[in-house]
Amino acid sequence: MSTNQNIQVIDNLYKAFATGDMPTVLGAMNPKIEWNEAESNSLADGNPYIGPEAILNGVFARLGANHEYFSLTDITLHDMSDNKVLATLRYDAKNKETGKAYNAQVAHFWSLEEGKIVKFQQYADTKKLAKAENE
Repeated sequence: MSTNQNIQVIDNLYKAFATGDMPTVLGAMNPKIEWNEAESNSLADGNPYIGPEAILNGVFARLGANHEYFSLTDITLHDMSDNKVLATLRYDAKNKETGKAYNAQVAHFWSLEEGKIVKFQQYADTKKLAKAENE
């Protein structure tokens, strides 16, 4: 696929995530996708998550359960070679249990094959995430 098509797949995924359209988000993924949360992120306990169902239950459901709100802001997509897309963005969120809000710098590294996402690697300010989780 062309770089523009890969960028469009990832752009559509972020737009679907923003509206809570999980079928579209999961539909962008290859059935054998490998998903890795940043090291030291509490959600990294399941790394690597294999397949959309594992990601839905191990990452997205937990984000929803643990946060009053969780949104992605300032998303910029960067063209990469070899069917890869880099997204730089921020997490704007509030932890339910602690009541602490945070705005963390993040990067997502996506790999695609034939229009589907086959790999994901998150890079995040895990210290900021951990501070919001702990009282």
